[in-house]
Amino acid sequence: METHLKTNISLLAMINDAKKKDLEKQGYRIIGNHSAIKVCLWCKKSIRDEGTCYKQKFYGINSHRCVQMTPSLPFCTLRCCWCWRDIEHTIPKWIGPIDSPKKIVDECIKAHVKFLQGFGGNVKSDKKKYSEAQKPLHFAISLAGEPTLYPKLPELIKEIHAQGMSSFLVTNGTNPEMLEKIKTNPPTQLYITLPAPNELIFMKMCSPLIKGLWQNIIQSLKLMKGLKDKTRTTIRLTLAKDVNMLHPEQYAELIKIADPLFVEVKAYMHVGYSKKRLEIGNMPIHSEIKEFANQLAKHLDYKYIDEQIPSRVVLLMKKDVKDRKMEF
Repeated sequence: METHLKTNISLLAMINDAKKKDLEKQGYRIIGNHSAIKVCLWCKKSIRDEGTCYKQKFYGINSHRCVQMTPSLPFCTLRCCWCWRDIEHTIPKWIGPIDSPKKIVDECIKAHVKFLQGFGGNVKSDKKKYSEAQKPLHFAISLAGEPTLYPKLPELIKEIHAQGMSSFLVTNGTNPEMLEKIKTNPPTQLYITLPAPNELIFMKMCSPLIKGLWQNIIQSLKLMKGLKDKTRTTIRLTLAKDVNMLHPEQYAELIKIADPLFVEVKAYMHVGYSKKRLEIGNMPIHSEIKEFANQLAKHLDYKYIDEQIPSRVVLLMKKDVKDRKMEF
C-alpha cells in the first residue's frame, strides 16, 4: 500500500497541470486543493426549458438551482469499470491539505454561478430560472471521487444546510466510519450506490484499492438502516448489461439489509472514460431497466412508483409518501 500511494502521489504531481486543463475542457472547475464543480447537463437543459433531472421528477429538486460538486476529486477506493471518470490515478486514502467546508461551499457556488453567465444572454434561456440559478438551493455531493473520504464531511453538510440549501450525498459505501460520523449532521438525502450483487462481481468489476471493502459495504448498508429516522435513504443500482446487471434476487437480499425509503434502478451510460472500458452494448435501454426493476421488486416488498425515460431510471418504494417531492 505504501508503494502504491507513493506512486500515485508522484503521478498526481506530474500530471497536475495537464490534468487540470483536461478537466476544465470537460467542464470541471477546480476548487481549492481537492474539490470541483461541474454544471450538470440537466441544470443547463432546465434553464433552457428543455427538461429536468429525474431528481426533480422524483423528489422535487430544482434542476436549475442545483450545484453538482465533489470535495474529494482525486480520492476514491474503487476503480469501477463503468465509471465515466478518468480513474487511472485515483488515490484510495486522503493525503495533503484539507480545505475548510465554508471555503468549499462558497467557492463552489461562485464557480457554478460564473459558469452559468453565458445563459444570461442566451435567447433560449428562461430568464426567471436563470435569475433563480444565481442562488443555488441544492448541493449534489457526488460528481467524482468518494465524498466520504473528505475528513470534514459532517461539517461540510452542516455548512450547506446553514446556507439554506439541501444536500444529496452519494457514497459507494466503502467508508462506513464516515457514515457513523454524519449521524449528527446527516444530509437531506443519503445515497449508497450498490455496485454489485455479490463479492465476486464486485472484485472483478470495481477493482477495489484496499482490502475488505465488500465487508465495509455490508456494514454501510446496516448503518443506513439506522439512519432512516434521520434522513431520506436511497439505494441506487447503476447497471451495465453483462457486467453487474445480474442476479436481481441477490441485489434484493442486500437491499433488505439497508431497508431504504427509495430504490433507484438506473442504466449505465456509455459516456466519458467508460467508453474505453465497456462497449455501447453494455448500456441498457429503458425497457430493460424497467424489466430488471420489476424482477427486483418481485424479491422485495417494493413496487414501481415512477420513472424517467431520458435518464433510464425507475423508482421503487414500499409505498408512495406525501412528502416524496420536497418543497423548497
